[in-house]
Amino acid sequence: MTHGTSGRTFFLDAANQNLATIPPGILELRELEEVHLENNHIEEIPQDIQYLTNIKVLYLNNNRLSKLCLQLGRLSRLEGLDLSDNPILPSWIPVLSSIRSLRQLRLYRTQIGEIPTEICKHLHHLELLGLSGNRLKSLPKEIVNQTKLRELYLKQNQFEVFPPELCVLRNLVIIDLDENRLTALPEEIGKLIRLQKFYVARNRLQGLPESLCQCDQLSVLDLSYNSLHSLPRSLGSLSEMEEVGLSGNPLEKVPRLLCKWTSLQLLYLCNTGLRSLRRSFRRLVNLRFLDLSQNHMQGFPVQICTLKNLEILALDDNKIGKLPSDFGALSKLKILGLSGNQFISFPEEIFSLESLEKLYIGQDQGAKLTFVPEDIGKLQSLKELHIENNHLEYLPVALGSMPNLEVLDCRHNLLKQLPDAICQAQALRELLLEKNLLTQLPENLDSLVNLDVLTLMDNPMEDPPEEVYTEGKEAIFTYLMNKRHMKIVATKVQSWWRGMMVRKGLGKFSEMLKVRKKGKNSLKSKSGKKGGKEKPAKEKKK
Repeated sequence: MTHGTSGRTFFLDAANQNLATIPPGILELRELEEVHLENNHIEEIPQDIQYLTNIKVLYLNNNRLSKLCLQLGRLSRLEGLDLSDNPILPSWIPVLSSIRSLRQLRLYRTQIGEIPTEICKHLHHLELLGLSGNRLKSLPKEIVNQTKLRELYLKQNQFEVFPPELCVLRNLVIIDLDENRLTALPEEIGKLIRLQKFYVARNRLQGLPESLCQCDQLSVLDLSYNSLHSLPRSLGSLSEMEEVGLSGNPLEKVPRLLCKWTSLQLLYLCNTGLRSLRRSFRRLVNLRFLDLSQNHMQGFPVQICTLKNLEILALDDNKIGKLPSDFGALSKLKILGLSGNQFISFPEEIFSLESLEKLYIGQDQGAKLTFVPEDIGKLQSLKELHIENNHLEYLPVALGSMPNLEVLDCRHNLLKQLPDAICQAQALRELLLEKNLLTQLPENLDSLVNLDVLTLMDNPMEDPPEEVYTEGKEAIFTYLMNKRHMKIVATKVQSWWRGMMVRKGLGKFSEMLKVRKKGKNSLKSKSGKKGGKEKPAKEKKK
């Protein structure tokens, strides 16, 4: 795909083309400014790359490059270069230090163990440096020369100590150090006054420095899956906070300061040992996403009902047995997770959520539901219904009147049959039925023209038989279609036979049936006379 004007090509997309080399024709397009060659099998960059003197953006990620030609360093206008997911030998990385115009350099998952000092000494215009998925344990001291650096991605490396040199880079806006081995953060981190997004999830942090409150532009802070028992009270002054991840920390209580972050929109508190929420939690009126799954809540936190902007609520794997009557106040809720709780019966308070699009109420480790009310049909916006791992024997007929239902997950239940009405749910794309007690399918199930996935494993199926349903949806639909066709043919043959009997003067079909029931051996004609003569009785032997 190319884009240009007046016969001049400025943009070219040759990604995903199974290319083993860069075609010479591309290197002849001297006006090119942006080239996409990612996801190919290119093993070498040709020397003629130097003739693309106008190129500004070059994507070569996910190829098979092990070497970099020296001529790559002559692309004096190149601003964006992506060499991620290539097995580049460390000795060739210094070649990149000659591309002085670079603003964005991505070297994700290239297995480099260190950054050459030449990179830090000569690339003074870098604004984004992507180094995630490597084997880095430290950064060169010369990183302090990257005064224009705004985004630094170091996820999935081997850092045990936060690189202190980063605290000098006052223009940093994003730092990603997820999935490393950090045990502490330095007090000097407070000098990063422009920091807006800070990711340090899945490390070994046991506490945070008080100075972090000086990063007063912080809007995203991900501390998930560390060893934090509390947060410094001083962080309550971070008024710009919009997204916070605290999942997987042994908090046991919601940090008091968190309820001061009234601008919060996304809050992750999964698996934090919570048993309840603070009264002040109701202040978080701007919350759109709230994850409270995998905690120890025995009752539904009523504070949640005041969060009327909530769109996604996850309460899976708690001990909740009932929803409050004012649950319907969450009028904007689109996704609701209630799997793995202790509901004795299906919580009908859900039916007032007219905007609900996805409902998860599978009970893999909670109390098993035995019944889904017909009122489920009130959820006309519902797109996905996940009711797996229950004890359901039947499904409500109302499912057929839900025009937007796309995914129906009924795996691991006790279903004996499906309602014929399911064939009216024309939006269905996935119907998951494995591990039930089904023996047959509705004969018109193949009318679901949008169905892509149909699973029937581990059912005592008789119609269609095992050799058919194990072949997948297409085989099942073909079987149903053929069966229906044969039924039509059989009906036509029967109608023809009935007509023949009538035309031969044997009377109406209904009359023939009456005669058979009475056990008579002869049939009357239309005139009422007996058809055929009786044989004389045999004489008894003397």
